[in-house]
Amino acid sequence: MSTLPAEGGAPPEPVGTHYDTRLPRLPLTRRVQIPFIAAAVYSVIRALGPTLRYEVHGWQHAARVYAARQRCIWAFWHRVIIPIAWWARNRGIVILNTTAFDGQWTRKVIEWLGFGTAQGSSSRGGLRGLAVMAQRLEEGLDVGFTIDGPRGPRYVAKPGPVMLARRTGCPVMVFHIGVDRGITFEKTWDHFLLPKPFARAVILFAPPIHVPRDADRETLEAKHAEMQRALERVRDIAESWFSLTEAEREKYRAEFDR
Repeated sequence: MSTLPAEGGAPPEPVGTHYDTRLPRLPLTRRVQIPFIAAAVYSVIRALGPTLRYEVHGWQHAARVYAARQRCIWAFWHRVIIPIAWWARNRGIVILNTTAFDGQWTRKVIEWLGFGTAQGSSSRGGLRGLAVMAQRLEEGLDVGFTIDGPRGPRYVAKPGPVMLARRTGCPVMVFHIGVDRGITFEKTWDHFLLPKPFARAVILFAPPIHVPRDADRETLEAKHAEMQRALERVRDIAESWFSLTEAEREKYRAEFDR
């Protein structure tokens, strides 16, 4: 079972689309819009991505998971989907994707960036999506959740990763990205972040969260709360990163790189 390819290395074999639930039938006007929106969003990411400069801390946690011949269940807030989509491109990670209109054009974008997709949502086909993600983990692929998606509420983690961790034995890995220059769309439900060209970005990875295969309801709730706290902490530190003093950043670097 191989680890993720190094940045700039040869991309893995393409990951096929996984249709786990029937897609809702959309009006013709909506269906026509999907390829145009997807192409526009992909073009923005493809133009912006190469200009971003990433500083990464805590990746050794993932490296240890791979060394133990396991895969990762990634969980992150929907807000940072643009900067992480570029950094994690071409790694074959399977993302749980909604079947709604937004999910249908998003699916095209993330597949063009080298991700796989598992169709499902919190209200439609979610359990089928989790079943397919469990299968992909067994096949040696990582999986990922925009944990407060597809429509919020913002910064409230859904239970999918914890349920999947119990089923598969793979750990939940949470992270967040902060940038020194970016635009926050405050009228969107997720406070969507669009980094500005040539922005500096920091990615902070928290230690893995392991869920016992025999976890009862109380344990699952405790692990879900642990995941929520970890997501909030890396968010708060990453979002404030570029306003910290260098001494404060060094303190966090030492903590996250242990």
